[in-house]
Amino acid sequence: MAASGAVEPGPPGTAVAPSPALAPPPAPDHLFRPISAEDEEQQPTEIESLCMNCYCNGMTRLLLTKIPFFREIIVSSFSCEHCGWNNTEIQSAGRVQDQGVRYTLTVRAPEDMNREVVKTDSATTRIPELDFEIPAFSQKGALTTVEGLITRAISGLEQDQPARRANKDATAERIDEFIVKLKELKQVASPFTLIIDDPSGNSFVENPHAPQKDDALVITHYNRTRHQEEMLGLQEEAPAEKPEEEDLRNEVLQFNTNCPECNAPAQTNMKLVQIPHFKEVIIMATNCENCGHRTNEVKSGGAVEPLGTRITLHITDPSDMTRDLLKSETCSVEIPELEFELGMAVLGGKFTTLEGLLKDIRELVTKNPFTLGDSSNPCQKERLQEFSQKMDQIIEGNMKAHFIMDDPAGNSYLQNVYAPEDDPEMKVERYKRTFDQNEELGLNDMKTEGYEAGLASQR
Repeated sequence: MAASGAVEPGPPGTAVAPSPALAPPPAPDHLFRPISAEDEEQQPTEIESLCMNCYCNGMTRLLLTKIPFFREIIVSSFSCEHCGWNNTEIQSAGRVQDQGVRYTLTVRAPEDMNREVVKTDSATTRIPELDFEIPAFSQKGALTTVEGLITRAISGLEQDQPARRANKDATAERIDEFIVKLKELKQVASPFTLIIDDPSGNSFVENPHAPQKDDALVITHYNRTRHQEEMLGLQEEAPAEKPEEEDLRNEVLQFNTNCPECNAPAQTNMKLVQIPHFKEVIIMATNCENCGHRTNEVKSGGAVEPLGTRITLHITDPSDMTRDLLKSETCSVEIPELEFELGMAVLGGKFTTLEGLLKDIRELVTKNPFTLGDSSNPCQKERLQEFSQKMDQIIEGNMKAHFIMDDPAGNSYLQNVYAPEDDPEMKVERYKRTFDQNEELGLNDMKTEGYEAGLASQR
């Protein structure tokens, strides 16, 4: 139970006369009296409150007290007469201190087990000799002694031991052995170290020799780390770091889909690729294990460029066939020497080489079902054979030709083998799109500025 404040009860039967002026608040020294069993005037404040075990009303007692040579605390005790459940905890009555505190106590004699200890929720308790630790926020704050801390730890370990033994859990025996070691500490057969580390600075270990120095107790004040301040709620948690793009580039993502040929379940692989001297693209490839169908597609990783792009390459050498090439869905291809033009969206987006794209074009034209069979025109067959022969000559480097890529969206690319210098055989032009080109890209009806005013007028 926790309360924001408490009123010290007056003697029974006394009445307070109303006053037009507000009474001055009681002094802190009057509210927080030094803890003493002989102080009869120091009585706890009792508040009827709900028991969270049986949901009947129980009694909470609050005692505002002061630890000598330390500071003020609030001792809270709850008990329920209906179910017998009780709970005791302490809270600091002050603020979180400017620095954290670490108490290192060397327990050498049985008298050290009687030292008073204030352990807050945020304190971590350690006994290095046993490699034992009670993490922060795993227990409620307590006003106890060194022996009480160990007894409380033993009770916590023994709590589930019957269930572990019934299940023949292998850890039950090891926990029993550890409990024996903790009980031996209470006898102080040999010295051991108790460390209480509290980032809030509100924990305390008694110095029985105060105000003289205690050789067995070392008190260290330190500046909190960012993690400790976040744990205490003094600082907002740092936003999760965004994954670096490099990690995404090195990772192949997979998702389930259906094969476009046989409709069987298949997997599509997707990868983000950075093209040198250009931009990022998304490559998607599908391989069907059922029918063997394979397909790949390239999507631009960026927006539509402000200007269109026209790339003209003069093919003069067989090495030109090895140039990397990115053809977006909005790109058209033209080869003037063959009087050939490939419109937008045909063949889709592709990331391949110049040789690979020319072979795809040859296959698309020569294997067209409308130009094959008995009903085909002989003249048309002859033209297709001539087209195929010339395309083979270009691929083999026996025929010079111009290869033109025209992309109004500006998202296509042809490798410059002389980069970062200019390529003498390649010309890259940037041009302003026409109204019809913007219409095909759906940009004429797209309004990115001042659209809020337009929506308001329509309403």
